Amino acid sequence: MSTTTASSLIDLRDLRLDDARALLLHDASSITPEPQASDSPVAYVQSIIDNLCDLSLKDPLTGLANRRHFRNVMSREIDVVARSGEHALLLMMDIDHFKKVNDTYGHLAGDMVLQAIAKCLSACVRPMDTVARYGGEEFAVILPSCQVTYGQTVAERIRETVEALRITISPLITLQVTVSVGGAYAPEWVRSTTALWTDRADVQLYRAKSEGRNRVFIDQQREIAVSAEEKSMLFGPLSMEDPAWIENISADASGVAAGSAMNRVN
Repeated sequence: MSTTTASSLIDLRDLRLDDARALLLHDASSITPEPQASDSPVAYVQSIIDNLCDLSLKDPLTGLANRRHFRNVMSREIDVVARSGEHALLLMMDIDHFKKVNDTYGHLAGDMVLQAIAKCLSACVRPMDTVARYGGEEFAVILPSCQVTYGQTVAERIRETVEALRITISPLITLQVTVSVGGAYAPEWVRSTTALWTDRADVQLYRAKSEGRNRVFIDQQREIAVSAEEKSMLFGPLSMEDPAWIENISADASGVAAGSAMNRVN
């Protein structure tokens, strides 16, 4: 059925848009569309749909990506790393002793802490990075194209920035909190899963919590030697129209193999 035919079967006046607009009004970051005289009914309904789709990807309290959206981003990044061998870092963060904040000052204060941490995390990373509220007091960040030497630095910067943060929850009360950080790099040239990647970062997060909190541990990327034949199997179908491309890949692999042999000799 064509779009024109479908539109002719639907009377836009029958659509219950008030509930949708009310839902958008509760989200301070969304721009609730108001019908304009120049807008067609279809354009107005489309703007409502677009805003609802955007809202479905966000955590309502912090405005960060929600867990569902974050896992989709992880899946896409795993594909990129498997194809290109680029470095991608996953950081999992947990607010230390957050339950004490809720128990002592109330859940409203806890919400203010979560919002302050969310804003702080967003300011610490690049626009290309994805920050999410993963659940409760736990946050997560994906840093694509993140070299191993840079990962520890950015994780420590996040930890230090949160530690220096002063969160005012009332005229007389200012809180200071810390975060524990665990990280893991996605395996290069390997099509892993979001669950395995998250588990490796969680192990490091648990280590940071158990060894005193307010610290960073990252599972360093293990170098995986991939032969020319293996790369050909992975990328052969992609290089059918450009044989020189796979030849370059093979040459790179040969260099890696030679370097590994020299290391074993040394």
